[in-house]
Amino acid sequence: MFSVKILGSGAAPGVPAIAIGWGDCNPDNPKNRRSRTTTYIIYNDTKLLIDTSPDLRMQLLSNEINNLDCVLYTHAHADHLHGIDDLREINRVNKSSLDIYGSSETIKVIKQRFPYLLTTPNHVNNVSILPSLIANELEYYVPFYINDLKITPIRLVGHMAPSTGYIFNDGEVVYIADYRHIEQQAFDMIKKNVKLLVVPLTTPEGTEFHAGLDEILSDIKKINPEMAVINHMAAECDYDVIRNITPQNVEPAFDNMNIILE
Repeated sequence: MFSVKILGSGAAPGVPAIAIGWGDCNPDNPKNRRSRTTTYIIYNDTKLLIDTSPDLRMQLLSNEINNLDCVLYTHAHADHLHGIDDLREINRVNKSSLDIYGSSETIKVIKQRFPYLLTTPNHVNNVSILPSLIANELEYYVPFYINDLKITPIRLVGHMAPSTGYIFNDGEVVYIADYRHIEQQAFDMIKKNVKLLVVPLTTPEGTEFHAGLDEILSDIKKINPEMAVINHMAAECDYDVIRNITPQNVEPAFDNMNIILE
C-alpha cells in the first residue's frame, strides 16, 4: 500500500508570495495557501521524503512525522533543499544517521553548502549537537531499493539545475520534479500501469525552464495514469481554475493532500 502526502504544494515563493501576494489565487479558498514543495511517501513500513523545503519544520510538526528511512532529492534549488537542517531532529529521535540520495550534481552542492550535516557510513555523529546524514550518489536509470521499495531515478531535462524524477515499483507511482522535457528513456522505464503521477506546473504558460500546462497535460496523456496530481504551483495558479480546465483524472495539489493507493 502506498500513501503519498503532499506536505507542501507551492513553488519557490509560496502562496501568498511576498512580492505579489495571492496573485491570481482566490484567498478565500484555503487550498490556495501553499508552502514550498515536500512530499512524504509511505510504502508498507518504509517512510521517506522527497525534498526538504524551507517550510519543513512546520510540515513535519503538523503531520507528526519524526521517523524516516531516507530522503530523496530532486535538485539543489533552495525551495527543494534548504530545510535540510531540520533533519537533525529526525537524527535526535532515532539516535542514528539518515541516508539522503540525489544525483552526483545535487550531492556535490549539498556537500558544498552543508558540510557540517554529513557523516560517513557506520559512523553516527553526536546527534545531541550535530546532524548525521549519509550522502548517497545515484546513477540515472539504475534502480535501487529502500527495504522492499524499488526506486528508479530518471533524468529530467531543461531546468536551471540538474533535476531528478523517481519511478517507484516500476511505475506504480511516478514523481516528476521541475522540468522542461522528459526524455524518452524516462518514459521507457515505466513498466507498470501508473496509479499516481505527480507533476509540477509553476505557471500555466510555462517558462524557459518550466513546462507549461499544455506540455504537462501532453505528458500526462502519454503516461496515462489512473490519477495525476499537479504540484509546485505558484500564485499564477488558482486551485479552482486549474481544476476546471484539466481532465477528470487530473487534480491540482494542495498542502496536506493525502492519496492512498491500495
